[in-house]
Amino acid sequence: MASLTKWRLLILSYSFLFIDTALSSQEIMEKLTVGFTKALEECKKELNLGGHIMQDFVNYWREEYELLNRDLGCAIMCMASKHDLITDDLKFHHGKAHEFAKTHGADDDLAKQLVTMIHDCENNQPESSDDCMRALEISKCFRKKIHDMKWAPSMETVLEEIMADI
Repeated sequence: MASLTKWRLLILSYSFLFIDTALSSQEIMEKLTVGFTKALEECKKELNLGGHIMQDFVNYWREEYELLNRDLGCAIMCMASKHDLITDDLKFHHGKAHEFAKTHGADDDLAKQLVTMIHDCENNQPESSDDCMRALEISKCFRKKIHDMKWAPSMETVLEEIMADI
């Protein structure tokens, strides 16, 4: 009986550790999302994107929302470029992405994990003549991986933070 209680306490302790990690990862993803979208207004003007693009960003982390809009891929590429996260040949810059994650609260291990996720998504997408659609597909893959890890941030909280900055 005593050993059963010890096992329950051990399992409960690990559960709290996992929940705490997931929550901190969600918070990091929230900070990353807010930081990344700071370039959105500039990109909207540069690419002459209408207000419709906001609908995709508002719903980006909602798992049931289908990301279909090519303009979203263009906006994501533009924002990544503004944050210096892609190279001249439109490939993901691992070192700068790692630093971007760290400046938004990720520790070294989490930053590496995020970079690996995006890199895997990038490698699993075929080369395409339409860079915007490719960026959209990479983004969808990354979103799925984040949801699989239960790290997706609350869009309500993200929107509050974005609106507070405006």
